[in-house]
Amino acid sequence: MSNQTQAHAPTMRSLFANRFVQSILLSGLFLQLGIWVRNFAILLFVTEQTNKDPFAISMISVAEFGPIFLFSFIGGTFADRWRPKLTMVLCDVLSALSIFVVLLALIYGGWEAIFFATLVSSILSQFSQPSGMKLFKLHVPDSLMQLGMSMNQMIQAIFMILGPMIGTLVYFRFGINVAIALMGACFLLSAVVLTFLPPDQKIESSPAANLPQEMKMGLRYVFSNKIFILMGGFFLAAGMGLGLVNPLGIFLVTEHLGLTPQNLQWFTAVNGVGMILGGVVAMGISKKISSQSMLLTGFILSAVSVSTMGSVKLIWLALCAQFISGMMVPLIHIACNTLILSNADDAFVGRVNGILNPLFMGGMVLNMSLVGVLKGQFSLSTLYMIASGLFIIGALVMLPLLRIKKGNQIKIGEMQHH
Repeated sequence: MSNQTQAHAPTMRSLFANRFVQSILLSGLFLQLGIWVRNFAILLFVTEQTNKDPFAISMISVAEFGPIFLFSFIGGTFADRWRPKLTMVLCDVLSALSIFVVLLALIYGGWEAIFFATLVSSILSQFSQPSGMKLFKLHVPDSLMQLGMSMNQMIQAIFMILGPMIGTLVYFRFGINVAIALMGACFLLSAVVLTFLPPDQKIESSPAANLPQEMKMGLRYVFSNKIFILMGGFFLAAGMGLGLVNPLGIFLVTEHLGLTPQNLQWFTAVNGVGMILGGVVAMGISKKISSQSMLLTGFILSAVSVSTMGSVKLIWLALCAQFISGMMVPLIHIACNTLILSNADDAFVGRVNGILNPLFMGGMVLNMSLVGVLKGQFSLSTLYMIASGLFIIGALVMLPLLRIKKGNQIKIGEMQHH
């Protein structure tokens, strides 16, 4: 376990002195590069191969998001049972091997195997991601946890801007085979970096517990803990709010503001810059405010910025609102992850994450799928006000968290004797 006697005051220097943080951030850098090359290279390749067939293109999203609902809780349960470092290394190695198998299929003409690359890496990430959360809980002191989450989120925000450009460049300059090979290399490099993590501790588990029993214990643990019930509510509200707003950007630009579709790129860029700055801001304020206060700020300002975008006709004001909206995304994500790690017992981190994360993704995917229907029934301004209302609901749901103390959480011993 990493040295817990570091300075109690969270500083950037103490964060980067942590051996776990060094490895996990570098691993995240390789993974983000591989994921974004995968996302855009495969999207462009399938678009060309199928002559823009909507069904084939939609199957990419199914392969990417489907495993979140099917394997998130199972992956979280196994993350609590297995050694987290070994799990992460094996998941990255298996992802790389599956990608190289896909590369061989492409070379010999079976281009449909490209969906397999997305599907396998997405499934394996449901086991790897909660293991990473568990390692954060074990190896990062509480005083550095929110700062570390902020740094990790900032890397993801940077790739939200650079990723599409890198993926597109690699595909058009070098082709799908090189893009696939680069993906595999990135996963292998991530696995190599993860080997430098501190060694796994021996996991003590109940000898009588099997997988179904541990899944039931996880559900009981979450539903017996008021903190996680409240978190489930605002996870769902945040996901539904983002799922409603994200697909409406093109309509905001063309219908509401009267601009050409090409101008959507400026709103996307402004949103990405806002996300990067939001990560920087989160790193700064993480030393000064609690996760609850950060989350409340994120919800309130998201509600204000989203309602502003849907109600104003001034382009500069809409851009400012888009910028603020982008800034709030990392604050919400960082605060949510920190709250999970701060309040979940070490033995239940994977299962708590496996239950709450699908609520966020489910809410987002649900509203994204309903946008087409809702757009025909309501005006654009009304839809933005509904999205704003969802963020307000999220803020109201999380208010009781300001009064709940960490000591109120359910103890693991109590769960194992029920």
